[in-house]
Amino acid sequence: MSTQIEDISYEDEHVLVVDDEKIVREPISAMLRHLGFRVDTAESGNEALLKLESSSYTFLLTDIRMPGIDGLELIRRVKKERPDICAIAMTGYSEEYKYVETVNAGATDFVNKPFGIEEIEAKFKRGIIERNIRQELNRLSITDSLTGLYNQRHFYDRLNEETARAQRQNHELSLILLDLDDFKQYNDKFGHLAGDELLQKVGAVIGSKMRQNVDSAYRYGGDEFAVMLIEAGGDVAKIMSARIKAGIQEECGLFASSGFAVFADGSSAEALVEEADRRLYAEKAGKKDRKDFFIKNAPASRNYRTGNVR
Repeated sequence: MSTQIEDISYEDEHVLVVDDEKIVREPISAMLRHLGFRVDTAESGNEALLKLESSSYTFLLTDIRMPGIDGLELIRRVKKERPDICAIAMTGYSEEYKYVETVNAGATDFVNKPFGIEEIEAKFKRGIIERNIRQELNRLSITDSLTGLYNQRHFYDRLNEETARAQRQNHELSLILLDLDDFKQYNDKFGHLAGDELLQKVGAVIGSKMRQNVDSAYRYGGDEFAVMLIEAGGDVAKIMSARIKAGIQEECGLFASSGFAVFADGSSAEALVEEADRRLYAEKAGKKDRKDFFIKNAPASRNYRTGNVR
Protein backbone atom coordinates (compact mmCIF):
# COMPACT_ATOMS: atom_id res chain seq x y z
CA MET A 1 0.00 0.00 0.00
CA SER A 2 1.54 3.30 -1.07
CA THR A 3 0.84 6.84 0.07
CA GLN A 4 3.33 8.33 -2.41
CA ILE A 5 2.27 9.45 -5.89
CA GLU A 6 5.32 7.96 -7.61
CA ASP A 7 4.69 4.51 -6.11
CA ILE A 8 1.04 4.13 -7.10
CA SER A 9 0.17 1.13 -9.28
CA TYR A 10 -3.05 1.43 -11.31
CA GLU A 11 -2.98 -2.31 -12.03
CA ASP A 12 -4.20 -2.90 -8.46
CA GLU A 13 -7.33 -0.80 -9.07
CA HIS A 14 -10.60 -2.12 -10.49
CA VAL A 15 -12.98 0.55 -11.81
CA LEU A 16 -16.67 0.34 -12.64
CA VAL A 17 -17.72 3.08 -15.09
CA VAL A 18 -21.46 3.79 -15.09
CA ASP A 19 -23.12 5.94 -17.76
CA ASP A 20 -26.33 5.43 -19.71
CA GLU A 21 -24.74 6.77 -22.92
CA LYS A 22 -22.42 4.38 -24.75
CA ILE A 23 -20.82 7.25 -26.64
CA VAL A 24 -19.62 8.60 -23.28
CA ARG A 25 -19.06 5.33 -21.45
CA GLU A 26 -16.75 3.68 -23.96
CA PRO A 27 -14.21 6.54 -24.45
CA ILE A 28 -13.90 7.02 -20.69
CA SER A 29 -13.29 3.29 -20.22
CA ALA A 30 -10.67 3.29 -22.97
CA MET A 31 -8.97 6.28 -21.35
CA LEU A 32 -8.74 4.51 -17.99
CA ARG A 33 -7.50 1.27 -19.57
CA HIS A 34 -4.81 3.28 -21.33
CA LEU A 35 -3.65 4.52 -17.91
CA GLY A 36 -3.43 0.91 -16.69
CA PHE A 37 -6.67 0.47 -14.73
CA ARG A 38 -8.81 -2.67 -14.91
CA VAL A 39 -12.21 -1.45 -16.10
CA ASP A 40 -15.78 -2.76 -16.37
CA THR A 41 -18.83 -0.81 -17.49
CA ALA A 42 -22.54 -0.59 -16.70
CA GLU A 43 -25.24 1.36 -18.50
CA SER A 44 -27.56 1.86 -15.53
CA GLY A 45 -27.64 2.04 -11.76
CA ASN A 46 -29.38 -1.33 -11.53
CA GLU A 47 -26.76 -3.04 -13.67
CA ALA A 48 -24.04 -1.39 -11.62
CA LEU A 49 -25.48 -2.75 -8.37
CA LEU A 50 -25.55 -6.27 -9.80
CA LYS A 51 -21.91 -6.03 -10.91
CA LEU A 52 -20.85 -4.57 -7.58
CA GLU A 53 -22.29 -7.62 -5.82
CA SER A 54 -20.10 -10.01 -7.79
CA SER A 55 -16.77 -8.14 -8.10
CA SER A 56 -14.44 -6.32 -5.72
CA TYR A 57 -14.21 -2.89 -7.29
CA THR A 58 -12.00 -0.21 -5.75
CA PHE A 59 -13.49 2.70 -7.75
CA LEU A 60 -16.95 3.71 -8.91
CA LEU A 61 -17.04 6.40 -11.61
CA THR A 62 -20.66 7.26 -12.30
CA ASP A 63 -22.68 9.81 -14.21
CA ILE A 64 -25.14 11.66 -12.00
CA ARG A 65 -28.08 12.13 -14.38
CA MET A 66 -29.37 8.68 -15.36
CA PRO A 67 -32.86 7.17 -15.68
CA GLY A 68 -33.97 4.95 -12.79
CA ILE A 69 -31.34 4.98 -10.08
CA ASP A 70 -29.36 8.18 -10.62
CA GLY A 71 -25.68 8.57 -9.80
CA LEU A 72 -26.09 10.14 -6.37
CA GLU A 73 -28.51 7.46 -5.22
CA LEU A 74 -26.17 4.79 -6.61
CA ILE A 75 -23.28 6.24 -4.62
CA ARG A 76 -25.37 6.35 -1.43
CA ARG A 77 -26.34 2.69 -1.77
CA VAL A 78 -22.85 1.51 -2.66
CA LYS A 79 -21.10 3.44 0.12
CA LYS A 80 -23.55 2.03 2.67
CA GLU A 81 -22.47 -1.52 1.78
CA ARG A 82 -18.91 -0.82 0.62
CA PRO A 83 -17.57 2.17 2.59
CA ASP A 84 -14.00 1.66 1.33
CA ILE A 85 -14.84 2.09 -2.35
CA CYS A 86 -13.80 5.43 -3.89
CA ALA A 87 -16.72 7.02 -5.74
CA ILE A 88 -16.29 9.82 -8.28
CA ALA A 89 -19.36 11.56 -9.69
CA MET A 90 -19.36 13.05 -13.19
CA THR A 91 -21.87 15.22 -15.02
CA GLY A 92 -22.30 17.40 -18.05
CA TYR A 93 -24.82 19.55 -16.14
CA SER A 94 -22.59 21.13 -13.51
CA GLU A 95 -24.93 24.06 -12.99
CA GLU A 96 -27.60 21.66 -11.65
CA TYR A 97 -25.40 19.95 -9.08
CA LYS A 98 -23.23 21.29 -6.30
CA TYR A 99 -20.00 19.74 -5.09
CA VAL A 100 -21.36 19.54 -1.55
CA GLU A 101 -24.27 17.38 -2.78
CA THR A 102 -21.93 14.78 -4.20
CA VAL A 103 -19.76 14.76 -1.07
CA ASN A 104 -22.82 14.37 1.15
CA ALA A 105 -23.86 11.39 -0.98
CA GLY A 106 -20.48 9.78 -0.23
CA ALA A 107 -18.47 10.71 -3.32
CA THR A 108 -14.71 11.13 -3.04
CA ASP A 109 -14.62 13.69 -5.84
CA PHE A 110 -16.56 15.36 -8.65
CA VAL A 111 -15.62 15.95 -12.31
CA ASN A 112 -17.34 17.87 -15.09
CA LYS A 113 -17.77 16.35 -18.54
CA PRO A 114 -16.03 16.56 -20.92
CA PHE A 115 -12.67 16.00 -19.26
CA GLY A 116 -9.19 15.06 -20.40
CA ILE A 117 -6.97 12.17 -19.39
CA GLU A 118 -4.78 14.37 -17.16
CA GLU A 119 -7.75 15.63 -15.16
CA ILE A 120 -9.32 12.23 -14.55
CA GLU A 121 -5.93 10.70 -13.67
CA ALA A 122 -5.41 13.43 -11.05
CA LYS A 123 -8.81 12.63 -9.54
CA PHE A 124 -7.98 8.94 -9.31
CA LYS A 125 -4.52 9.59 -7.84
CA ARG A 126 -6.03 11.76 -5.14
CA GLY A 127 -8.63 9.10 -4.34
CA ILE A 128 -6.00 6.34 -4.13
CA ILE A 129 -3.68 8.31 -1.85
CA GLU A 130 -6.47 9.43 0.50
CA ARG A 131 -7.81 5.87 0.72
CA ASN A 132 -4.36 4.42 1.39
CA ILE A 133 -3.65 6.99 4.10
CA ARG A 134 -6.96 6.15 5.82
CA GLN A 135 -6.20 2.43 5.64
CA GLU A 136 -2.66 2.91 6.96
CA LEU A 137 -3.88 5.02 9.88
CA ASN A 138 -6.48 2.36 10.66
CA ARG A 139 -3.84 -0.37 10.49
CA LEU A 140 -1.59 1.52 12.89
CA SER A 141 -4.46 2.06 15.32
CA ILE A 142 -5.07 -1.69 15.65
CA THR A 143 -1.44 -2.86 15.55
CA ASP A 144 0.99 -3.42 18.42
CA SER A 145 4.00 -1.28 17.55
CA LEU A 146 6.56 -3.68 19.03
CA THR A 147 5.53 -7.07 17.64
CA GLY A 148 3.51 -6.07 14.56
CA LEU A 149 0.64 -8.27 15.73
CA TYR A 150 -2.82 -6.84 16.36
CA ASN A 151 -3.25 -5.01 19.68
CA GLN A 152 -5.55 -5.73 22.60
CA ARG A 153 -8.21 -3.22 21.55
CA HIS A 154 -8.60 -4.90 18.18
CA PHE A 155 -8.59 -8.29 19.90
CA TYR A 156 -11.79 -7.53 21.79
CA ASP A 157 -13.45 -5.91 18.77
CA ARG A 158 -12.63 -8.91 16.59
CA LEU A 159 -13.55 -11.49 19.26
CA ASN A 160 -16.98 -9.94 19.71
CA GLU A 161 -17.50 -10.03 15.94
CA GLU A 162 -16.35 -13.64 15.61
CA THR A 163 -18.37 -14.98 18.55
CA ALA A 164 -21.47 -13.32 17.11
CA ARG A 165 -20.70 -14.83 13.69
CA ALA A 166 -20.04 -18.27 15.20
CA GLN A 167 -23.40 -18.10 16.95
CA ARG A 168 -25.23 -16.89 13.85
CA GLN A 169 -23.64 -19.29 11.36
CA ASN A 170 -23.17 -22.21 13.77
CA HIS A 171 -19.47 -22.71 13.05
CA GLU A 172 -16.55 -23.49 15.35
CA LEU A 173 -14.32 -20.86 16.92
CA SER A 174 -11.36 -21.40 19.24
CA LEU A 175 -9.14 -19.08 21.25
CA ILE A 176 -5.59 -19.71 22.45
CA LEU A 177 -3.92 -17.60 25.15
CA LEU A 178 -0.14 -17.84 25.60
CA ASP A 179 2.18 -16.55 28.30
CA LEU A 180 5.99 -16.68 28.35
CA ASP A 181 7.49 -18.57 31.30
CA ASP A 182 9.93 -16.63 33.51
CA PHE A 183 9.95 -13.60 31.21
CA LYS A 184 10.50 -11.24 34.15
CA GLN A 185 13.69 -13.07 35.05
CA TYR A 186 14.83 -12.80 31.42
CA ASN A 187 14.22 -9.05 31.49
CA ASP A 188 16.02 -8.67 34.81
CA LYS A 189 19.02 -10.62 33.57
CA PHE A 190 19.40 -9.25 30.04
CA GLY A 191 17.62 -5.89 30.17
CA HIS A 192 14.45 -4.49 28.67
CA LEU A 193 15.90 -3.94 25.19
CA ALA A 194 16.75 -7.63 24.98
CA GLY A 195 13.29 -8.39 26.33
CA ASP A 196 11.71 -6.31 23.59
CA GLU A 197 13.77 -8.12 20.95
CA LEU A 198 12.58 -11.43 22.37
CA LEU A 199 8.93 -10.32 22.23
CA GLN A 200 9.43 -9.36 18.58
CA LYS A 201 10.81 -12.83 17.85
CA VAL A 202 7.92 -14.46 19.68
CA GLY A 203 5.45 -12.38 17.65
CA ALA A 204 7.16 -13.51 14.44
CA VAL A 205 7.02 -17.17 15.53
CA ILE A 206 3.31 -16.96 16.34
CA GLY A 207 2.58 -15.27 13.01
CA SER A 208 4.48 -17.97 11.11
CA LYS A 209 2.61 -20.86 12.77
CA MET A 210 -0.93 -19.65 12.04
CA ARG A 211 -3.06 -20.40 9.00
CA GLN A 212 -2.45 -17.30 6.92
CA ASN A 213 -5.49 -15.15 6.06
CA VAL A 214 -7.63 -17.40 8.27
CA ASP A 215 -6.44 -17.10 11.87
CA SER A 216 -5.29 -13.92 13.62
CA ALA A 217 -2.72 -13.19 16.35
CA TYR A 218 -2.64 -10.49 19.01
CA ARG A 219 -0.34 -9.14 21.68
CA TYR A 220 -2.76 -9.40 24.57
CA GLY A 221 -0.53 -7.48 26.95
CA GLY A 222 3.05 -7.62 28.27
CA ASP A 223 4.32 -11.11 27.48
CA GLU A 224 0.85 -12.51 26.83
CA PHE A 225 -0.44 -13.34 23.36
CA ALA A 226 -3.70 -14.54 21.85
CA VAL A 227 -4.54 -16.49 18.70
CA MET A 228 -8.04 -16.69 17.25
CA LEU A 229 -8.75 -19.83 15.21
CA ILE A 230 -11.65 -19.50 12.77
CA GLU A 231 -13.79 -22.57 12.07
CA ALA A 232 -11.54 -24.70 14.26
CA GLY A 233 -12.37 -26.82 17.28
CA GLY A 234 -10.47 -28.20 20.25
CA ASP A 235 -8.32 -30.67 18.31
CA VAL A 236 -6.96 -27.91 16.06
CA ALA A 237 -6.45 -25.57 19.02
CA LYS A 238 -4.46 -28.25 20.85
CA ILE A 239 -2.24 -28.90 17.84
CA MET A 240 -1.72 -25.18 17.20
CA SER A 241 -0.86 -24.54 20.86
CA ALA A 242 1.78 -27.24 20.82
CA ARG A 243 3.18 -26.03 17.48
CA ILE A 244 3.49 -22.42 18.67
CA LYS A 245 5.10 -23.38 22.00
CA ALA A 246 7.59 -25.65 20.24
CA GLY A 247 8.45 -22.83 17.84
CA ILE A 248 8.99 -20.37 20.69
CA GLN A 249 11.23 -22.85 22.50
CA GLU A 250 13.24 -23.66 19.38
CA GLU A 251 13.61 -20.17 17.94
CA CYS A 252 13.56 -18.00 21.08
CA GLY A 253 15.08 -20.29 23.71
CA LEU A 254 12.19 -19.75 26.12
CA PHE A 255 9.29 -21.86 27.30
CA ALA A 256 5.67 -20.74 27.05
CA SER A 257 2.41 -21.86 28.64
CA SER A 258 -0.94 -21.91 26.92
CA GLY A 259 -4.63 -22.45 27.42
CA PHE A 260 -7.39 -22.75 24.87
CA ALA A 261 -11.17 -22.56 24.83
CA VAL A 262 -13.78 -23.49 22.23
CA PHE A 263 -16.88 -21.42 21.60
CA ALA A 264 -20.08 -23.03 22.84
CA ASP A 265 -23.62 -22.17 21.75
CA GLY A 266 -24.85 -19.16 23.69
CA SER A 267 -21.43 -18.40 25.13
CA SER A 268 -19.91 -14.91 25.19
CA ALA A 269 -16.55 -13.44 24.24
CA GLU A 270 -15.82 -12.84 27.93
CA ALA A 271 -16.56 -16.47 28.80
CA LEU A 272 -14.23 -17.66 26.05
CA VAL A 273 -11.39 -15.52 27.39
CA GLU A 274 -12.04 -16.61 30.98
CA GLU A 275 -11.94 -20.30 30.06
CA ALA A 276 -8.73 -19.98 28.02
CA ASP A 277 -7.19 -17.90 30.83
CA ARG A 278 -8.17 -20.49 33.44
CA ARG A 279 -6.53 -23.28 31.45
CA LEU A 280 -3.43 -21.16 30.82
CA TYR A 281 -2.83 -20.55 34.50
CA ALA A 282 -3.64 -24.15 35.35
CA GLU A 283 -0.78 -25.16 33.05
CA LYS A 284 1.55 -22.57 34.60
CA ALA A 285 0.61 -23.75 38.09
CA GLY A 286 1.30 -27.36 37.08
CA LYS A 287 4.76 -26.39 35.90
CA LYS A 288 5.46 -24.60 39.16
CA ASP A 289 4.26 -27.58 41.18
CA ARG A 290 6.52 -29.94 39.23
CA LYS A 291 9.46 -27.59 39.70
CA ASP A 292 8.81 -27.26 43.44
CA PHE A 293 8.48 -31.04 43.79
CA PHE A 294 11.83 -31.54 42.05
CA ILE A 295 13.51 -28.96 44.29
CA LYS A 296 12.10 -30.44 47.50
CA ASN A 297 13.07 -33.98 46.52
CA ALA A 298 16.51 -33.27 45.08
CA PRO A 299 19.40 -35.03 46.92
CA ALA A 300 20.81 -32.79 49.68
CA SER A 301 24.33 -33.25 48.39
CA ARG A 302 23.57 -32.03 44.87
CA ASN A 303 22.80 -28.51 43.63
CA TYR A 304 19.54 -28.94 41.71
CA ARG A 305 20.26 -25.99 39.41
CA THR A 306 23.72 -27.05 38.26
CA GLY A 307 23.90 -30.71 39.18
CA ASN A 308 27.20 -30.09 40.98
CA VAL A 309 27.92 -31.99 44.19
CA ARG A 310 28.34 -29.59 47.10
